[in-house]
Formats: sequence, C-alpha cells, structure tokens
Amino acid sequence: MDIELIHFLYSPYNEKARWGLDFKGVAHLQRSLLPGPHMPVVKRLTGQTGTPVVRFGDSYVHGSDRILEELERRFPDPPLFPADAEVRREAVEIEARIDDDWGPRVRCAVLAGVIPDARYVARMFGHDKPAWLQACYGATFPFARGLIRKGNAITGPDSISDGYEAAEAALDFVAEKTRATGFLVGDAFSVADLSVAWMLAPLCNPPDSSMARPQPYPEGLAKLLDHFHDHPSVRWILDLYATHRYRKAAA
Repeated sequence: MDIELIHFLYSPYNEKARWGLDFKGVAHLQRSLLPGPHMPVVKRLTGQTGTPVVRFGDSYVHGSDRILEELERRFPDPPLFPADAEVRREAVEIEARIDDDWGPRVRCAVLAGVIPDARYVARMFGHDKPAWLQACYGATFPFARGLIRKGNAITGPDSISDGYEAAEAALDFVAEKTRATGFLVGDAFSVADLSVAWMLAPLCNPPDSSMARPQPYPEGLAKLLDHFHDHPSVRWILDLYATHRYRKAAA
C-alpha cells in the first residue's frame, strides 16, 4: 500500500503529521502545496480544505490528531500513545490543550511576525518550488493577507500579545511537567511530547529540521525568537527534536 502525505512545507499542524510518520518509520511520498492554491486540490480529495492529509492507498485521513490515531492503529510499534490508561488519558488531554488552546494563539503571534513580508512567505512555504513560482506566489500573496489574518484571528496588537502570553504559559507548563523525567507524561516519549514540541517549534526554529525557516528573519519573527530564546523549555524542544524527531524512513 502506498502512503502519501499532502502538506504545507512549513506549518506546525503539518509538522505533527510528518513527525508521526517519521517516528513510526513509515515510508511515504510527500506532496507539498502552497497555502491558498491548495484549497481546490484538498477539497476535491477530502471534501474539506485543511491540511495535513494522508492518503493510505485509496483512503484519505485529514487532521493531525486523526492522522496520529490512524498511524497508531496501523503501525503500533514504536508506540506513541502510552499503554497505561491513565497516562494515555493525560497525554491525550495535553494534546488537545495544545491543539485547541495554546497552539492557535501561538500561531497567531508567529504568523503576525511573518505575513507582512510576502517574499519571505513565498520562500518559507515554497522553498521546494521553482524560482518563478515563488515569485508569482509572493506577488499575489498580499491579496490573501487579509484572509489569513481573519482566518487566524489576527485582529490587532491584543491578539498578538495574547499569542505571546499563550507561548509563555505553554513553555512554563513544559518546564514544570518535564522536571522529573524529561517527558510530559510517564517516563517515555509520547504523543504529548510530540504535540507540544511541534507546536512550540516556531519559537526556537530547530536547526536542520522541517520547522527551520530561511534567514534572515523578518523583524516581527526575529523579535518573537529573541523574546523566548532564554526560556529553559526552548532547550527541551531542541533536545527533543535532536533525540526523537530525526527518525526517517526512505520513501
């Protein structure tokens, strides 16, 4: 059975699916799309417009949380979900909290630091595309900027400040929860660690990873990275990437 990941090159939710596939050692193809032009492609395949999407043979699964659940069902080893029911419940609760609360608020601050620079957006999302396509995307991006702000609740300075506050709260939570074992739940890497690390990765730009962004950074993004540079949980994210992220299967 052939497996294909349909994704954006740079996106925390898409990174969650990439990490799950790589951690499980699942050989797969990848098809990267540009935000905006992706909509008719994904709509035709799945009836909705969100990424990531994973095709397992002739069936499609969309949404990063559902993709991880399907990967665990099809490829149980190595496990992402703890075997102990109580530990598993806590891991899933943390996953939901970062997906539904902290994550979207942090994403607001990250995007607000990036989208003023259309050429940078084109490089970030299209670095595997030909130069002419990057240029075309960058030229048309300003027309979509307002929709992106609206779709991500970037309503002004207060929404950006809220994103910073959510990032601080999430990083503080990591520092407290990982103090005993180095992991968010139990004594082993799980969906909780993966879910928090990928969503907070934009705060520290893990090197040599799919969450690394081109440099030089736009002013707003550089400010965000500098603000959280010295938080102790940034080192936890970088260490987790180094020890648990780079487990790749050949496509």
